[in-house]
Amino acid sequence: MKKKLIVIVGPTAAGKTDLSIQIAKHFSAEIISADSRQFYTEMNVGTAKPSVRQLKEVRHHFINSLTIVQDYNAGKFESDCNKLLEELFMKHDIALMVGGAGLYINAVLAGVDELPEADQKIRKSLKQKLETEGIEFLQQQLLQLDPEYFHKMDKQNPQRLMRAIEVCLASGKKYSSLLGKKSKEKNFDAVLIGLWDDKENLYERINKRVDEMIANGLPEEVKTLLPFKNYNALQTVGYKELIQYAEEKISLKEATDLIKKNTRNYAKRQMTWFRKMKEIIWFKTGEDENVLRYLMREVKD
Repeated sequence: MKKKLIVIVGPTAAGKTDLSIQIAKHFSAEIISADSRQFYTEMNVGTAKPSVRQLKEVRHHFINSLTIVQDYNAGKFESDCNKLLEELFMKHDIALMVGGAGLYINAVLAGVDELPEADQKIRKSLKQKLETEGIEFLQQQLLQLDPEYFHKMDKQNPQRLMRAIEVCLASGKKYSSLLGKKSKEKNFDAVLIGLWDDKENLYERINKRVDEMIANGLPEEVKTLLPFKNYNALQTVGYKELIQYAEEKISLKEATDLIKKNTRNYAKRQMTWFRKMKEIIWFKTGEDENVLRYLMREVKD
């Protein structure tokens, strides 16, 4: 019988962490974080990492595993995660993966296409353009180089834009032409569940979480990270807005309102991504008992 990888996905603030702790404890499983921002040791307040108590209750992997100066991507995550799963499945029949980074989750489930290595000269040039001319420059360049990929990607993600442009320039081919070539046979079966909630409820939790992060010291955390502001890890929601505040470009209220708006938009993009994964079985936030009953049936098959 193949081992089972339970995968819990859904938008930010849907309640994935609390549910994952319950499931991991029930199945005596360890948790793999597929939240790409929780990897970084320096980013704590703004990434909604599991609490100290939760980290003690269940062993977690890939949390606080990197520093923000380290380059990391879905391909490296796939490789590292596959090695970890081999170790976990020697001890357990079930492992658990939790997160909202669809690209990273898909990398583990379906494999990653072999793409050119990062070209540091091109990457440095694109970062400079991002800083001086804004994300619009990247959007326009990718639209010219690969309109097919541009129209289906997250156009507000500077890292994805830069990577796609970088591959186009380094390979002389369209990024989209290099995707979908590779699918690896896995030595486990994946059971995917998704959490969703009514828009009003989700947005209320997002707004409350942002207010709590501000009260818990996120502006102060961001100020300590200003020397690293151009690194990819900090070009994300919650940090990029407060960098503007720290540089006195906008007020704290403006930054807070922007974080709430951008987090809501990010949640929408997450749901758009996950809805394309037809194998996901969806449950509403709070249906923990139904989720557990469903998983108990699935892992026995």
